[in-house]
Amino acid sequence: MKKLISGIKLSIATTLISSALMATTALADDKVIQESFFPYAENTPSFEGLAKGLVIDKSNVAQFKDVIDPAFYSFIEKGLTSIVVGETTSLALHQSYIDASTEGYGKVTLGEKVGEISGWDAGRPFPAEPSNDDPRAGEKLAWNYKYGYNWGDSAAIYPFYWKYRDMGSAKVERTIKFNFHFLNFKGRVNQQPTPEITPNPSDLFRSIYVQVLAPDDVRNTQLLIHRAADDLKRDNSWLYLGFQRRVRRLATGQVTDAFLGSDLMIEDFEGYNGRISDMNWEYKATRYMLMPFFNHNELTLDTETHSDDDGYQVVAFSGQGGCFPNITWQLRKVYEVEANPVNDSHPISKRVHFMDAQTFTIPRTISYDRKGTMWKTFTIGQSDPDHHLPANKGSGVSIDDAFSMIDVQANHCTTGQFKGQVDPELTTPSMFSVQHLRATGS
Repeated sequence: MKKLISGIKLSIATTLISSALMATTALADDKVIQESFFPYAENTPSFEGLAKGLVIDKSNVAQFKDVIDPAFYSFIEKGLTSIVVGETTSLALHQSYIDASTEGYGKVTLGEKVGEISGWDAGRPFPAEPSNDDPRAGEKLAWNYKYGYNWGDSAAIYPFYWKYRDMGSAKVERTIKFNFHFLNFKGRVNQQPTPEITPNPSDLFRSIYVQVLAPDDVRNTQLLIHRAADDLKRDNSWLYLGFQRRVRRLATGQVTDAFLGSDLMIEDFEGYNGRISDMNWEYKATRYMLMPFFNHNELTLDTETHSDDDGYQVVAFSGQGGCFPNITWQLRKVYEVEANPVNDSHPISKRVHFMDAQTFTIPRTISYDRKGTMWKTFTIGQSDPDHHLPANKGSGVSIDDAFSMIDVQANHCTTGQFKGQVDPELTTPSMFSVQHLRATGS
């Protein structure tokens, strides 16, 4: 009888200890998720002398060198542009994406090769803080970007204006008007169907569709990109040339050519539009930096480029050559990641990405040529969706709202002005097929 009682007591004690350990683990896991998605919940970052409304120009930029990336610091130091400081705000992603990240936490692992991953269904695959002791920390951050809530499950930039500018003369050499559409086939957390669009016979993860609306000499040029769920498989990409009325498959190397004569490669889209396996990724540091985050509706906007029935206007540009968006910049938590191409024939030697720690967008990138000299610098302005179009309110999507790709060697830039809309009715799966290219082009 005594043995029985002792056994029962031991069993109860073991159960209590096990329950306590489970509760402790759950609390630790929740802490990781909270810190990943709400980095400003307890402390707002600060820097001596930095305050909302401050204008940083060449007269005072040296004071803030530690919180400005080297390319943009150089622009300000030379008097080419300035920064207006905004208040640091939390841009919370959609709760369904956070829930998916919570559900998947601890289940996702990297494979033996770069580009291999297992256990991921949806959400942020690696929400824990990166460590310099982890040789694959940069790769994990790259996966967080790839599987991020960038444009949500689908979205449209409709319309999208690109302006090619001579930085010296400020002449706008060309304006191209596009429609861009993005669709996730897998990892969907909000728009129906979730978690995957079926049938999906090509086992796609994501697709991009682009159509040129103007000018006439390139009108109806279309680009279609299919990205496989298996990162080791190459993208399938097609280009429809309106003046030839035919579809041709893009060779792999063409994603690093200048797209339609602009300063961007296809690989540059969204900050990085390639496979994880195409790069070697190195985590460099966690920093607090000024980043191009703002509330669209609080800006002084461009009254000439676009206006429509709902009164929407795009972000204005100024500075040297009109190459810099008129926006505010927030002091934010950032992961600095270096990406080096696996292919030695790649036109760049490396990209340095400054990934926003809360949204995992890439608002700032610096690219270096094969000699290691700074070549291009990319800014993608991010608007809070709750201060943008009414349709975007509550979407939890950090809205790409303006871009500037500056070729510092050619003294030239391409700027982008957006009307980004998170509306599944504007982006349907039927758009992402070669048949759609032909049907739309005919």
